[in-house]
Amino acid sequence: MGSYKLEFLALLSFIGLVAFFHASQAQNSQNDYLSPHNAARSAVGVGSMTWDDTVAAYAQNYANKRAGDCALQHSDGPYGENIAWSSGDMSATDAVKLWVNEKKYYDYNSNSCAGGQQCEHYTQVVWRNSVRVGCGRVRCNSGGTFITCNYYPRGNYIGQRPY
Repeated sequence: MGSYKLEFLALLSFIGLVAFFHASQAQNSQNDYLSPHNAARSAVGVGSMTWDDTVAAYAQNYANKRAGDCALQHSDGPYGENIAWSSGDMSATDAVKLWVNEKKYYDYNSNSCAGGQQCEHYTQVVWRNSVRVGCGRVRCNSGGTFITCNYYPRGNYIGQRPY
C-alpha cells in the first residue's frame, strides 16, 4: 500500500475516533441533563433549573468513588440526590428519563407514591425549591455506568408537595 493510502486511512480512523468521542460527549453534556429535568418541571408548571458547577463537581467526585463497585448507595451529602446504574452504557438522558418515568406512581392529591412503588426520584426532579443541579457519570470497572444528579437545595421533605 502506498504511503498516501496509509496516511488517508490513518486520517479516516482519527476522524472516526473524534466523531465517536464527540457523539459520546454530546450525549452526556450539561444540556443532556438539564433539558429532560426542565421538560418534566415545565409539564407541572415549575420553573427551570440551572447547572451548578460546584454541585456538579460534588456529583462527579461521588460518581468517581462508585467506579470500583457501581453500588447504588447514596452519598448522604448536603444535596438532594438521584442515582442510577446500568450494567451497560447509560446516557444522561436515559438516567433522567428513568427518574421522570416514576411520575405515573406519584399521586399529587395524597402526596404519596402508589403502594409498593417509588416516586421520590421524580419528586426530586420537579421539587419547586430545588433550582440548581449538577450531575456526574462514570464507567464502572465492571463495564456498567453509574450516574448521579445532585440538587440544591434538596427536596423531598415529608409533608410537603413538590409543586
